[in-house]
Amino acid sequence: MRKSLERRHGWRRLGAAVAAAAAAREAGMSTAEYAVGTLAACAFAAVLLAIVKSGGITELVTTVITTALSVAL
Repeated sequence: MRKSLERRHGWRRLGAAVAAAAAAREAGMSTAEYAVGTLAACAFAAVLLAIVKSGGITELVTTVITTALSVAL
Protein backbone atom coordinates (compact mmCIF):
# COMPACT_ATOMS: atom_id res chain seq x y z
CA MET A 1 0.00 0.00 0.00
CA ARG A 2 2.72 2.46 0.92
CA LYS A 3 4.67 1.73 -2.27
CA SER A 4 1.56 2.40 -4.36
CA LEU A 5 1.05 5.71 -2.57
CA GLU A 6 4.68 6.69 -3.19
CA ARG A 7 4.31 5.94 -6.90
CA ARG A 8 1.23 8.12 -7.17
CA HIS A 9 2.98 10.93 -5.34
CA GLY A 10 5.97 10.56 -7.65
CA TRP A 11 3.74 10.83 -10.72
CA ARG A 12 2.17 13.98 -9.30
CA ARG A 13 5.60 15.55 -8.84
CA LEU A 14 6.56 14.54 -12.36
CA GLY A 15 3.32 16.00 -13.72
CA ALA A 16 3.91 19.25 -11.85
CA ALA A 17 7.46 19.46 -13.20
CA VAL A 18 6.26 18.88 -16.77
CA ALA A 19 3.57 21.53 -16.36
CA ALA A 20 6.10 24.02 -15.01
CA ALA A 21 8.47 23.34 -17.90
CA ALA A 22 5.64 23.80 -20.43
CA ALA A 23 4.66 27.08 -18.79
CA ALA A 24 8.25 28.31 -19.00
CA ARG A 25 8.41 27.45 -22.71
CA GLU A 26 5.11 29.20 -23.37
CA ALA A 27 6.31 32.36 -21.63
CA GLY A 28 9.28 32.59 -23.96
CA MET A 29 7.18 32.01 -27.05
CA SER A 30 4.66 34.69 -26.12
CA THR A 31 7.48 37.16 -25.57
CA ALA A 32 8.82 36.42 -29.05
CA GLU A 33 5.33 36.80 -30.49
CA TYR A 34 4.96 40.19 -28.81
CA ALA A 35 8.31 41.27 -30.27
CA VAL A 36 7.29 40.24 -33.79
CA GLY A 37 3.92 41.97 -33.37
CA THR A 38 5.60 45.15 -32.17
CA LEU A 39 7.98 45.17 -35.13
CA ALA A 40 5.08 44.63 -37.53
CA ALA A 41 3.12 47.49 -35.95
CA CYS A 42 6.12 49.82 -36.24
CA ALA A 43 6.61 48.89 -39.89
CA PHE A 44 2.92 49.49 -40.60
CA ALA A 45 3.09 52.88 -38.84
CA ALA A 46 6.12 53.86 -40.94
CA VAL A 47 4.29 52.95 -44.16
CA LEU A 48 1.22 54.94 -43.09
CA LEU A 49 3.39 57.92 -42.18
CA ALA A 50 5.06 57.84 -45.60
CA ILE A 51 1.66 57.71 -47.31
CA VAL A 52 0.20 60.54 -45.25
CA LYS A 53 3.23 62.77 -45.86
CA SER A 54 2.86 62.44 -49.63
CA GLY A 55 1.49 65.52 -51.40
CA GLY A 56 -1.75 64.04 -52.75
CA ILE A 57 -2.94 62.75 -49.40
CA THR A 58 -2.16 66.05 -47.67
CA GLU A 59 -4.26 67.94 -50.23
CA LEU A 60 -7.10 65.44 -49.92
CA VAL A 61 -7.17 65.64 -46.12
CA THR A 62 -7.01 69.45 -46.23
CA THR A 63 -9.92 69.56 -48.70
CA VAL A 64 -12.02 67.19 -46.60
CA ILE A 65 -11.40 69.18 -43.40
CA THR A 66 -12.07 72.52 -45.12
CA THR A 67 -15.32 71.20 -46.60
CA ALA A 68 -16.41 69.74 -43.26
CA LEU A 69 -15.74 73.00 -41.42
CA SER A 70 -17.53 75.13 -44.01
CA VAL A 71 -20.83 73.23 -43.79
CA ALA A 72 -23.51 75.28 -42.05
CA LEU A 73 -25.54 73.49 -39.42
